[in-house]
Amino acid sequence: MTDRTIDLYSFDTPNGRKISVALEELGLPYRVHVVDITKGEQHAPEFVRLSPNHKIPAILDPDGPGGHPLSVFESGAILIYLAEKAGRGLPADPVRRVRALEWLMWQMGGFGPMPGQVHHFIALADEADRRYGLARYMKETRRLYEVMNEHLSAHEHFADEFSIADIAIVGWTWRHPRHEVDLADYPHVKRWYDAVMARPGVLRGFAVPLRRT
Repeated sequence: MTDRTIDLYSFDTPNGRKISVALEELGLPYRVHVVDITKGEQHAPEFVRLSPNHKIPAILDPDGPGGHPLSVFESGAILIYLAEKAGRGLPADPVRRVRALEWLMWQMGGFGPMPGQVHHFIALADEADRRYGLARYMKETRRLYEVMNEHLSAHEHFADEFSIADIAIVGWTWRHPRHEVDLADYPHVKRWYDAVMARPGVLRGFAVPLRRT
């Protein structure tokens, strides 16, 4: 019998959480392999064969298309692959599908790189570097929260139904305290975030141990 268990190679980061949440929400069987990026394990040759960009997450599906093993890297590509494999997580309606993909790409291109820079500059010891970086990236991060807030003022979810766009975005919204953002300032984002974070699959995905104890 073919092993249908997907191998997830990941760590406790927003991009890593997107995939553990997706696997739980989509009901796909998987096992976790922790790649400790604080110890440089993302550069190990066996991992680089799966993820040539030396970044987590990555998956290995032993039951890929045609029954052949398939590895996938980059969290956005993984989300699309998993949704198509499961037959849900991407709306069937063509217009709503485009909306989900729009917001997925919005997260990948903006609401990830910008908050990630905030994380970086907050951690810097040099005060002059911190001030410059935070002024630049905090402004853009808060603008992105405003974009979300405006959209969600008229929509329950990013594609009008729960999709991989919500999974991608909640992975980074989860870190709003590290962005030094109070969701009370963005009430529509807060409503959406509280509802998504209450979903059983999302809760299970965030509970997956992605760090070694």
